[in-house]
Amino acid sequence: MSPAIRFYVYAFMVCASAFLVRPGLAADADNGSRLAHRWCEACHVIASIQSRSSTDAAPPFPSIAARPDFDAAKVALFLLDPHPKMPDMSLTRAEAADLAAYIASLRK
Repeated sequence: MSPAIRFYVYAFMVCASAFLVRPGLAADADNGSRLAHRWCEACHVIASIQSRSSTDAAPPFPSIAARPDFDAAKVALFLLDPHPKMPDMSLTRAEAADLAAYIASLRK
């Protein structure tokens, strides 16, 4: 195969691979917001407009997001096996990732 043809094949493959990325695999912060209102709002401050939570033991989501060691993947993993004081939400991996993405969106 000539170098010119090889270049065009390579260029085509690179461009085609950009279109093959599935957007459905990305975490959905909007769905995470809905989940936060459903599951987390009773104990956590889940948005900066919320004044306070029902307990001081549950950290506000904006402060979780602001931590220097914040990692959405670690938060999602934590949500799949929550702390004993948290309810068992039985989240799917996608839901945990969505909730973690929502928390990450609160980072300033």
